[in-house]
This record gives sequence, C-alpha cells and structure tokens, in this order.
Amino acid sequence: MYEKSTVYIVGHGKTSSENAITSNFKIFFIGLVIDTTDDLVVDMECSATISITSRFIRELFVGRKFTEYDPQLEEDISRRYYGTSQKALITAYKDAFKKYREIKEKYY
Repeated sequence: MYEKSTVYIVGHGKTSSENAITSNFKIFFIGLVIDTTDDLVVDMECSATISITSRFIRELFVGRKFTEYDPQLEEDISRRYYGTSQKALITAYKDAFKKYREIKEKYY
C-alpha cells in the first residue's frame, strides 16, 4: 500500500481529563505516513472517538510537507479545529515533527 520510501511516525499529546479521548486512549496520538523522498504526508490517522474528527484532522495534514515546522499548519489547527483536544493535537504535531527530523537525519 505504501511505497518503500515512506516511514510511519507517531506523535502524542495529553488531553484534558474530561475528554472522551482520555477515557478511551489515555493520550491523543497522531500517526503519519511520510514519504522521505519529498517529506510529504501521504496518510494520517489519529486517536479520535468520532470518525468525522479523524477525517477533519486528516484533511489538515495530508499533502503537507514536513521539511520544516509549519506555523501555518499550527495556525490552521488553532483557527479551524475547535475540538477539546486542540492543544493536544498541536503538541502531537510538534512531537511527530521532531521525531521525523531525527529519523531523517539518522537514516536519510
């Protein structure tokens, strides 16, 4: 399904204790498939409890480049995503970006 040039990265962030994600998963995760040849996010899922949440967040990420931290993506999350896990999503993005950069430097 995915090209051999892709890697799978997970980022996580804490959600508030009253968030349904916390009840189900304990923490908010995003999983990203990134093509290392062009740093493009080709697929993405997250630990959301409602499927529309996963689809909406996926639309924010797929097609974005992971060459540099993207403040526009963070702004888009802040401006467009008003779920209770907004801060956790931004934290998970930062965590995933950091991990991807480390993997790129080490292996690519």
